[in-house]
Parts: sequence; structure tokens; C-alpha cells
Amino acid sequence: MALYIVPTPLGNMNDLTLRALEVLQNSDVIIVEEFKESTPVLRHHGIKGKPLEQLNEHSQPEDLLRLVELCKTKQVALITDCGTPAFCDPGSDLVGLCRKSKVPVLGLPGPSSLMLALSLAGQRVDSFYFRGFLPAANEPRAQKWQELKKINEPIIIMDTPYRLKKTLLEADQHFLNRPIFLSLNLTQPNEWVFEGPAKQALSQLPIDKAEFVLIILPK
Repeated sequence: MALYIVPTPLGNMNDLTLRALEVLQNSDVIIVEEFKESTPVLRHHGIKGKPLEQLNEHSQPEDLLRLVELCKTKQVALITDCGTPAFCDPGSDLVGLCRKSKVPVLGLPGPSSLMLALSLAGQRVDSFYFRGFLPAANEPRAQKWQELKKINEPIIIMDTPYRLKKTLLEADQHFLNRPIFLSLNLTQPNEWVFEGPAKQALSQLPIDKAEFVLIILPK
């Protein structure tokens, strides 16, 4: 059959597109990243009783092969905790294996924290450098920051919510003379955006832990 890449809301449940809803309703199986994150979204939109499979960083090669076999005979929808699947998550491995196995892979447009943050930044961005998630270990993480200092384009950094303050501290240390644009919890009631020095963002943070996209702007 086919694998559908289905974006889900970043925070506001009503941001699920009509086409995404239709695909989810018609799918035989839905692959999620974490059950506790995806179940409320599906329930909110009346999608119940669908078999759910899981694909995340703990999945093994044999899990991926089994999911590919499902996609060969069923309509399967792939969703992530929020936003667009197969971008900075293990869903990309499934997409690659499906394509190698001649299984059709169909993508839907929809919520993306990256594109939303860029549109809110208030600057024309014709090109940018996407770094994504920095290494967790201190030594390779510090090395990556040093490499980023050589880049003059806007730099996009994402990380886990609990590394928000750590990432801002490092941005202040390595990019003292460059402003940042920071977005927290986009589309949620506690959404917060900031433009200016990283040090000032640290002093004004409304929360210590949040989903975030950090853009290091050019001088």
C-alpha cells in the first residue's frame, strides 16, 4: 500500500489540516513516536480504535523491517510527537527503507516549528544553516559551537526542552556580538518569542523548560 507522512499540531490541536485528518481516519495503522504524546491528539480528533505502532530512538533494526512489511500491505500513517515527521527523528530511516522496498511514500504539508520560527523572526532569510540538535556530551558540543562561529548565515539550533537555558548560556558565550531570535512553545497558550542578546533572553525567560527554536541572526 503506502506510507503517509502526516504532520500533527505543534501545540494547538486545531492546527491539524483537513487532509491530515482524512488520511489518519483512513489509515489501517498509525505509527507514533510516543504513545502518551500522540494519543491525546488522535482522541481529540475522534480517531479511536486504530492499531498503533511505535518508532523512536529506541527502535531496533528489526522493528523498522517489520514496519516496512506493514507498509507493503496496509495504508500506514507516520506521525511524531508534534510537527512534521521524518525530520530530525527516526522516521527518516523508515522513509528510506520504504523507498528502497518500492513502497510509495506520500508527504502532507503541515505544522513545522522551523518554518514558523523563521516567519516570526521579522527578517528576510534567503538562506540559513540548519544545525538542529547539538551533541549532548560536553566536549563534542563545545566543538560544534566553535565550528558554528565560522558561519555568517542565520543558524538554526534546536534541542530538548530541558537544555533551553544551557543552550542560551552557550549562545551568549560563543555569539556575544550576534543577536538571537528565540521562540518557545509555538502555537500554545504560553507561546513566547524574543529578539535581542542571548544574555537578555536568559534574564527574561518566562519558563526554564520549553520546546524551542533558536535562530542566531547575522551581525
